[in-house]
Amino acid sequence: MKLLFPFFYTLLLLLLWVVALPFLLFLMRKPKYRQSLPARFWLWRNRALAPSDIYIHLCSYGEAIAIKPLIEAWKSRRIALSAITKTGREVIAKYTSNSAYLPFELWLPFWMRKHRMLILIEAELWYLLVLLAKRKGTHTILLNARITDRSFGRYWKMRWFYREIFAHIDAVFCQTSLDQERLEALGARNVRVIGNIKLATKIVSTRVLPKPAREMIVAASTHEGEEELILASYRPTPKSVLVVVPRHPERFDAVDTLLRVYTMARGLHYHRYSQEPHFESDVVLVDTMGELINIYAISDVVILGGAFASIGGHNPLEPAHFGNKIISGEHIFNLKSLFALVENVAIVSPEMLEETLAQRATLLPAHIQGEVDLTPFYHYIESELSHGQY
Repeated sequence: MKLLFPFFYTLLLLLLWVVALPFLLFLMRKPKYRQSLPARFWLWRNRALAPSDIYIHLCSYGEAIAIKPLIEAWKSRRIALSAITKTGREVIAKYTSNSAYLPFELWLPFWMRKHRMLILIEAELWYLLVLLAKRKGTHTILLNARITDRSFGRYWKMRWFYREIFAHIDAVFCQTSLDQERLEALGARNVRVIGNIKLATKIVSTRVLPKPAREMIVAASTHEGEEELILASYRPTPKSVLVVVPRHPERFDAVDTLLRVYTMARGLHYHRYSQEPHFESDVVLVDTMGELINIYAISDVVILGGAFASIGGHNPLEPAHFGNKIISGEHIFNLKSLFALVENVAIVSPEMLEETLAQRATLLPAHIQGEVDLTPFYHYIESELSHGQY
């Protein structure tokens, strides 16, 4: 049966590709998927990665930022990188030209080259990717592994499938002891706890922005529906400025329309940051990329998006690093391990946001606790590359 499993799995992938074809063509009309879908599902402008010492695959922007310390530590090594999302792809392209989108698994047999080591980040468990890697003699590792409360039930129901995947993974470096227990229950071998690699990322501003004289409240990485909630909960004063930073660029125009209606109805000053790069209006829409860290460095209160909508939350380490007061919604199921590392985060329901904002003077600045030790991981990699037959 084990010999037949790859065949039936590949057949299933082919059927899924055929069935999903009309939907994929429809999604390609959206700017968000215009590059990634053709690259992943048709290999359009998505050449195979050149053979490397270390091939790292990740999903999106957050993981791409998190691996920066690894890239810096391995400057003397040949590195290959792949990502799933457009934003992740844009970041890894800055690290190396040997980067690409990870193709849909059906095309991996035609795309995959031999690499000495494959490192998967967090939950990027692709069966054919690890199977082909092992068949080519590649050492395989899962790094920063985590299994959230919400996803463990799904993993457990499919444990027979994940055991097939973990049979082809040589070592796992996870975030917490609870993750270790869950991973081992799913069949993972050689599991070690080292902490969250996102703690190893140096959080630094890329440039110094002028801080406004007024209190600066930042609605950061907001999703659809969250801007409306924040605006309904916020009470403008002459002593404060509200800065809205949507998570996805494709929503900038929609949020701009919302903020224009809001400010015009109240006689407030408003502008888009791309047109006037300052924070002197009553409400500002940040419609540029790469400025959020710089904004955190001068802000006072941060309302973290992605947790009032059922998205799973966004990284609290960055605003906490600069001593901001942090308010988050309750839907932090994807980032519980990160929120556990930050003290004094106000976790509130949508109904409590207005009251919390009104009493923000009583909130304490957030503070990062905990650490990550990458030394065992680095030693393992160097040992395997030095002595392994890859």
